[in-house]
Amino acid sequence: MVAPKKGKSASAQSKPGRSLALILIAIVALTGGMFASGHTTPRLGIDLAGGTSITLRAVPEAGRESAINKTNMDTAVDIMNRRVNGLGVSEAEVQTQGDRNIIVNIPKGTNSKEARQQVGTTAKLYFRPVVATELSGANATGSPSPSETGGASDKATDKATDKATEKATDGDKATDGDKASGTPSDSASASATSQGRAASDALKADPSPSAKSSDGASPSPSASASGDDAAAKVQQQYAALDCTDKGARAKAGEGAKPTDSTVACGQNAQGQWQKYILGPAAVDGTDVNKAEAVFNTQTAAGWTVTMKFTDKGSKKFADITGKLAQNQSPQNQFAIVLDNEVVSDPYVSQALTGGSAEISGNFDQEEAQGLANVLSYGALPLTFKEDSVTTVTAALGGEQLKAGLIAGAIGLALVVLYLLFYYRGLSFIAVCSLLVSAGLTYVLMSLLGPTIGFALNLPAVCGAIVAIGITADSFIVYFERVRDEIREGRTLRPAVERAWPRARRTILVSDFVSFLAAAVLFIVTVGKVQGFAFTLGLTTLLDVVVVFLFTKPLLTLMARRRFFASGHKWSGLDPKALGAKPPLRRTRRPSRPAGPVDPKEA
Repeated sequence: MVAPKKGKSASAQSKPGRSLALILIAIVALTGGMFASGHTTPRLGIDLAGGTSITLRAVPEAGRESAINKTNMDTAVDIMNRRVNGLGVSEAEVQTQGDRNIIVNIPKGTNSKEARQQVGTTAKLYFRPVVATELSGANATGSPSPSETGGASDKATDKATDKATEKATDGDKATDGDKASGTPSDSASASATSQGRAASDALKADPSPSAKSSDGASPSPSASASGDDAAAKVQQQYAALDCTDKGARAKAGEGAKPTDSTVACGQNAQGQWQKYILGPAAVDGTDVNKAEAVFNTQTAAGWTVTMKFTDKGSKKFADITGKLAQNQSPQNQFAIVLDNEVVSDPYVSQALTGGSAEISGNFDQEEAQGLANVLSYGALPLTFKEDSVTTVTAALGGEQLKAGLIAGAIGLALVVLYLLFYYRGLSFIAVCSLLVSAGLTYVLMSLLGPTIGFALNLPAVCGAIVAIGITADSFIVYFERVRDEIREGRTLRPAVERAWPRARRTILVSDFVSFLAAAVLFIVTVGKVQGFAFTLGLTTLLDVVVVFLFTKPLLTLMARRRFFASGHKWSGLDPKALGAKPPLRRTRRPSRPAGPVDPKEA
């Protein structure tokens, strides 16, 4: 007797409703999430929905004309591709054209402004000591003193990616929930939470809005940048610089080397433009090992960008903060300069040896992630100029999609007709399973658009059509195993359970091979082919879910119905039509008592 095993089998057979309830709950939850998110249709790729095509041209820099070569161009393509597709399969295409052009295709529905900013920026990051600073242009009144700058705090940005990747446009004014305080007593605490910090509370906004420079006077450019022709040139640039002018901001610090003093522009907490004289770069952006956006729950800073330095960068950062801590405002500040624009300018009260820094300034999540994305993927090896931006229509892709959908509908209809002709009643289970698989695929594609940037393109549609055959194949494998058991003379209910282990093993092996092929294709390819691979892998996983949680339990329930259990000729399980063997019976002769054998009987 093997009663435990029999009991276990009976229990498994008697509760197919659990599996059906589980997949029903999953479908309802995913569908509810789709409607709640407002994304009820899959996001389409550029070939189906249209979008923006950007042409970037590599511009030779002075003394680096030979830098425009195939190696650097390929490196730039790789960095741009990782920037715009950093969160997943957003289907933005980046490819070279000729020997110095790069084409970037951004599908409709993507934040094209943010993507444009991220693909072309060199993202050159430097930490420079502040020599002098004052309000610029029409905002400037009187002598350039720290009191006019509202404290040397980090700048709140209109968009982090604007700060990270292009010169801010006129009219982009930042806001900061915590303005610089007018009294020394409360400014320190406010700055520790809402104003910019770097690595620790040692980096705070200037606690004394009325503080002067070390000699008690307003910081004078002539006192800080003088003694040679280079310093005089920087002083002249500083005096003439008007940061409220977009053109002047774009040219500020142009051509300056990291080892040179330079001028730059930035916004303070009140959204006013300031101009700076900055010393030679003390820490380079290449010294940043990792950057990520985090939500700071310890203070009111909200979303911030944290940076971790390399070992070499940590030492540089500790050295410069140690020196700046000995000075008075504004010479105890350092400016975080990204693409010649000051992102923040915290002051230093002590040397920071932790090897990390934090940039804050009233970022929202999108802004912080955009800045961290640019910093994480590094600087481009070349400087690029945007040659053209064109809008791509979806007319051709729409016609191809229509043709593809018609082909898919014809293929699906042929599969259903075959199932009806060959499997008859069993085709009901197969069609229901196909509908469940199609519904799950649609809902997941709709949700994955805003979640990981998945965009449905023509190759992805092809992958979904191919998946119809993969899913139908799984049903056929199981049905044929059941029919084999019936041919062996078993009744339907035992046949359903005995066929499942062998069918399950075959289905898993087949789907594993399909998923492995999709995974390899996704890893080794880029662009649209990744869409095909992603869709094929997704539908393969769904096939396993549907077969285990829907097809098998539904067949178990149907096997209890008289129509199927009796082997009706339209059920697809008719023993006579399948050529079933008669049940095997063993005959025994009646036992005889021991004793002499009667000769007549012999």
